[in-house]
Amino acid sequence: MGKILAITNQKGGVGKTTTCVNLAASLVATKRKVLLIDMDPQGNATMGSGINKNKLELSAYDLLLEDAVLSEVILSTAEGGYDLIPANADLTAAEVELLQEKDREFRLRNSIQASRDKYHFILIDCPPSLSMLTINALTAADSVLIPMQCEYYALEGLSALLDTIRRISDVLNPSLHIEGLLRTMYDPRNSLTRDVSAQLTDHFGNKVYRTLIPRNVRLAEAPSYGLPVLHYDKDSRGARAYLALAGEVVRRQEEKENRLLAGSEIVSKTGYAIRAPTEQDIR
Repeated sequence: MGKILAITNQKGGVGKTTTCVNLAASLVATKRKVLLIDMDPQGNATMGSGINKNKLELSAYDLLLEDAVLSEVILSTAEGGYDLIPANADLTAAEVELLQEKDREFRLRNSIQASRDKYHFILIDCPPSLSMLTINALTAADSVLIPMQCEYYALEGLSALLDTIRRISDVLNPSLHIEGLLRTMYDPRNSLTRDVSAQLTDHFGNKVYRTLIPRNVRLAEAPSYGLPVLHYDKDSRGARAYLALAGEVVRRQEEKENRLLAGSEIVSKTGYAIRAPTEQDIR
């Protein structure tokens, strides 16, 4: 069953969409099948994947309003190699229309649930605000990947985001948890950057990805060509960093699956549970 990751931060400009597009392409490079869902009305992940958001026949809007099924909305990206549910400004209208609908918080989860087995990873690009679109993404997700800059205001935003995740977990999605924190636009020459990075590591431990995403001109240029940086300049520091992140994401997931499998084997061989891994164990 595919792992569903919501990539979100309520603070804008932290590399959220950049992470979605480039992690998706890098996971494909590791031979994983990936679906990227653009849930941001700005449609930046759509444009960054080489799809013109202004010429869409169907989009995430139609999926959420149940005017189309998943297979009708999915597009293939020529360069990235991943599947895409595109988005544009229509999603703003969807947010308003959903307020009148039954089970409005579960529309995305219900739409993609039957197709989870087709993918190794499903990535959801969320808008930089707490909205019905973000709530749909967090309700559908298994866990949350949080891109953030190592600066003071980012820590302020992180506190608000953690509170949001806690509330969604309490009310709508009990299994939701933090997958990891990703340090983006990292500049080791900046003492504040190093200080904030150390605080994150001290507080969150191994929840902080070891991979650091640097400030990189190629990362900034790639979206204007509708390409992931891996296909724009595969030798750039940005491309290498996202390949490293993909490797780390895959390794973490494999370790979790192996722990679950080991727990199942203990039960089956002994006839009783010595102690199978709990949900808390694999978070």
